[in-house]
Amino acid sequence: MAGEKFDSKSFNPQAFGKYVERIPQLKKNELVKSGALKGNIEIRNAFSSQTGTAYAVLPMYGLLDGDVLNYDGVTDIEATSTTTYERGVVVIGRAKAWTEGDFAVDITGGVNFMDNVAAQVAEYFDEVDQSTLLAILEGIFSMTGEQDAEFIEKHTYDITAIDDGLMTPTTLNSAISRAAGDNKNKFTMSIMHSAVATNLENLNLLEYLKQTDSNGIQRELGLGTWNGRTVIIDDDMPYDSDTGAYTTYVLGAGAFDYENIGAKVPYEMDRDPAKNGGRDTLYARQRKCYAPYGISYTKQIQATLSPTEDELASGDNWTLVNDGNGKVINHRAIPIARIISKG
Repeated sequence: MAGEKFDSKSFNPQAFGKYVERIPQLKKNELVKSGALKGNIEIRNAFSSQTGTAYAVLPMYGLLDGDVLNYDGVTDIEATSTTTYERGVVVIGRAKAWTEGDFAVDITGGVNFMDNVAAQVAEYFDEVDQSTLLAILEGIFSMTGEQDAEFIEKHTYDITAIDDGLMTPTTLNSAISRAAGDNKNKFTMSIMHSAVATNLENLNLLEYLKQTDSNGIQRELGLGTWNGRTVIIDDDMPYDSDTGAYTTYVLGAGAFDYENIGAKVPYEMDRDPAKNGGRDTLYARQRKCYAPYGISYTKQIQATLSPTEDELASGDNWTLVNDGNGKVINHRAIPIARIISKG
């Protein structure tokens, strides 16, 4: 509430939250702009109601199917019905606190207090969210179900054994065609290690996006385009030092349903006037849901109400969306793929 103090500066948690939301979060923003993240009102309603929980099983409706019949005045018209699949989704809670003895003076250096702190918190949780997404991607490509194997095989394009194992001008197109066939145009972006990006740059296949700051100085961002698709460059991408292989993820429109569920108290301050002569602690909390399209979180291995990164990365916690009777979603409808290369 207004009147709380942070190093003798007024701290309004509501205003601070708005400041954090205002700060550009490049990775998440690019995911949103590419269409890879999209909102889902059913998920929001499931976790925002008075009876909200941390895990929910939602219906996912199947497409019309069945063979068309001959309309000849003789053949009976037989009806079929659509299949309803079940999809498990989970809320991921994360929290952090920072303590400073003289935060306002030592850190902001005279810069606007709210803007400076919010920028750091926003960037910190940008990295947290990126780590969450990578853990989920690791998990879904480690699924252990018998019917999950086709998805993993078709949505993985491993070129490490081809020539020098490096990306070529045709790699991306081949990967998304293998994963989705005539649905390949749904793929809109990729996330890759800088070593892979450098190889693409040397082949003149990667073009970096630029930003002009308030002083009119233009600089390159850690973002680019590859065959017209957004590229996020991040050295936290998987790298196997034993094989020298990098994993590049390619995502499409609607690859993840995303909802910021929120916490009761997202930000708050605590003042300890005695410790070390006086210090302030900023507490931050978030609850978000990232639900990969066509893939269900099973919660088979989860110790508490929020999954850890290790639990998200476990293949035992994921499976293709199914109807409970052995029928699974067509893997080509899932706009998630990976390329494994040596650069």
